[in-house]
This record gives sequence, C-alpha cells and structure tokens, in this order.
Amino acid sequence: MVGQDRAHALWHPFADMGAVEESPFVLARAEDVWVWDEQGRRYLDATASLWCANAGHGRPEIAVAVERQLRELDTYSIFGDYANRPALELADRLAALAPTPGSRVFLGSGGGDAIDTAAKLARAHFQLAGERDRVHLIAREHGYHGTHGFGTSVGGIGPNVAGWGPLVPDVSRVPYDSVDALVTEIERVGPERVAAFFCEPVIGAGGVRLPPDGYVEGVADVCSRYGVLLVADCVIAAFGRLGTWLGIDRWPDVRPDLIALAKGISGGTLPVGAVLVAPHVAEPFFSGAPGAPVLRHGPTYAGHPTCCAAALATLDVYEREDLIARGRALEGPLERALRPLAAHPLVGEVRAGLGLLGAVELSEEARAADPDAVTRLTLACREQGLLVRALGTGVAVSPPLTIAAEQIAEIGAGIAEGLTALERAPLGG
Repeated sequence: MVGQDRAHALWHPFADMGAVEESPFVLARAEDVWVWDEQGRRYLDATASLWCANAGHGRPEIAVAVERQLRELDTYSIFGDYANRPALELADRLAALAPTPGSRVFLGSGGGDAIDTAAKLARAHFQLAGERDRVHLIAREHGYHGTHGFGTSVGGIGPNVAGWGPLVPDVSRVPYDSVDALVTEIERVGPERVAAFFCEPVIGAGGVRLPPDGYVEGVADVCSRYGVLLVADCVIAAFGRLGTWLGIDRWPDVRPDLIALAKGISGGTLPVGAVLVAPHVAEPFFSGAPGAPVLRHGPTYAGHPTCCAAALATLDVYEREDLIARGRALEGPLERALRPLAAHPLVGEVRAGLGLLGAVELSEEARAADPDAVTRLTLACREQGLLVRALGTGVAVSPPLTIAAEQIAEIGAGIAEGLTALERAPLGG
C-alpha cells in the first residue's frame, strides 16, 4: 500500500509535516487547566487549546448536555424551515448579548465560516441597496481571520496569504494601529467602493497586539462617517477573553454591524460559530415581501443540535460561575507575570494588559541568529510542563478563565525557564 511505511496518515494544520510526522505530541486527557500526554506527564495549558477552552477542560455538565442531545436529536440541518430547539435557544441567547437590539444570529461551524458569512453579508447588503460597486474589504496588518476564502484574502499575516495564487479580489490592508491609515485607504479606494472593515478588538494569532487608546472607537467612527460596515472579529476576544461577553463590548459605545463569534462559545468542546447581524443588515432577508432575497449560504452543520447543546451548557457555566468577568480581573496578574520577561536579552517585547492573553516576542537579533528560535522556545517551555502557542515571532498565552493566581505565576516562570534554556543552547545550534 502506498505510504505504508508512514508513522501516521494525519496531516496537521500549520505544521512542518516532515518534522512532525515521526514524533507527534499526543495528548490523552484533560481536566480544568491541565492536560496529560500519553506517557502520563502533566502540562499547564496556557493556551486554552487554541484560545477556546475558556471554561476549562473536562466540564461534566457539558458532557451530560451533549450525551442527552445525541440521544434525543443527534443531528439535523436547519436549511429552509427546519429548526431544532437548541439552535433556536442559542440564537436567542446570543441575540440578547448583541449591542444592537433586534440583531439576528446566523449560526455556523466556527470562526472561519463566520468571517466568510460576514464578508458575504457585507457585500450583499450593498448589492441589495443598489450600491453595486461597494465590494471592497479592508482589514489590518497582522490580523488573522481564519483560513476560508474571504478570511485568507483579508488576513494580514503574510505567510498565511502567500502561495495560493489569486485570492478574493478587492481587498486591502492597513497598519493595525492607525485610525488615520484607515481614512487614507478608504479615500484611496473611494468610499463609494468600500463595503466593510474587519477588526479584531485585540489581534490574537497575529501577535496579541493591543489597540492603542481610542483606536477601536476611532475606527468605528470612521466606518460610520463613510457608511462602511464594521465587522468585529471577536472569535478570540469573546466569552470572557477580554472580560466581557462579546469582547467588543469592552468598548460599550461601539456598535458593529456584524460580530463574528466562535471558539469560547462552546468552550472549544464542539465546533460552533455565529455572526450577530444588526437589524439594518438583516432586515431585507426578513421582510416577508414578495421577491424578498434569500441568503443562499450556510454550512451543513449550521445550527447542529448537539453542537448548540454544548454551547448552551457552556453559556450556563459562564453565568453560574461568573467566569466572564475573570478575563478582566486576571489581566493585571497575567501582565505582572509576563512583564519581567521584557528584561531578558532574548526578548524584544512583551504585550499584555488587556484581557487574559499576552505574548512574549523574541528580539529580531535572536530570531536572525536562529530562525528556529520560536520553535525551540516553545519546546523548552513544554519541557517545563507549560504549553504555549508559537506565533511568527514569539509565543502567546491565553489560559482558561478558571486559572488560579499561582498558576498564572507558573506561566511567567515557565517561559523564563524556557528562555534560559534557549539562551544556554548556542543560537543556531
């Protein structure tokens, strides 16, 4: 059989498969902030898997809800007039969180298809309004918006965008920290051609880049002034990561036209995504008038009853244990745990202080001397019993909201030990 001599057939996302195939890091179980590998070694999960296990691992109440739903109605499409009770209830609960009353909720499978949904809705909004030239989409450098067609095209992480050939046209990017740059780009393209601006409140996978003071409010004002739809990508930011339900509501005066959600919505247990759609965008599809448009879009697993049951149980956990506010309460302790690392000779910058997430970026000199420095630091932290997220220029952390203060201190100590191990080994060796 072709490939019979392979170690495993699994193709890992975002992985150098030549290096990974022979020695995958296989996890076996998890509980709260801890995970164990197949050899029984325990690790502090400082990344909440992939920014998503906000309620901690191994929640029995979520498992019970999933099992119950599997026994009652395991799966069914919600295309056309079909529905199921968990999907209806989840949509209502999410709509109640929306900053604009009367918002509608389009459910999906995750963050990537939420972004594609938002992009298509933004363009459709102007097509229906007769402004057919308004198709241009603007995003930010370093922004990550998933790996679907529109998300790849608007993404601002260079290696993720390159190598595919032509992507979705009529897309551009601006510096991530400048309101004026957005104004300049809208004027360059022409306001009559711009449909939407995509904005993570805190850029996550692109390096945990915090917005300058006034930035989020500033770009919201610019979008309003030019009639451009504001798409808040809160896939990482929501469900407590920034200490609020949606992430963007950390800025209470900002009311996006579309809000993309995923990850923490189900605590990462089952794939669920959603787009909160403000009434003025959704209304044409709900008018009931003869010839009203139909949104010919949606994944097979939109409104999947078992996934929605997992999400509903997760929202119950957040409410019952008041976990959402911990993202703000713990941002100071996390910053204090990470900030001293800025003095390390291999560190270029530490970014933290807004929500329960942070990044430690290696210096340009360290990365130039050893192109594998970030990978080596990640592995060195793992040797310390700490799982961190490797980014392009450093490592990120985003632990579960259930983490204790002493465990936050362990994150800082573990990265410090990893840096020491990296420093001891000859760079480039």
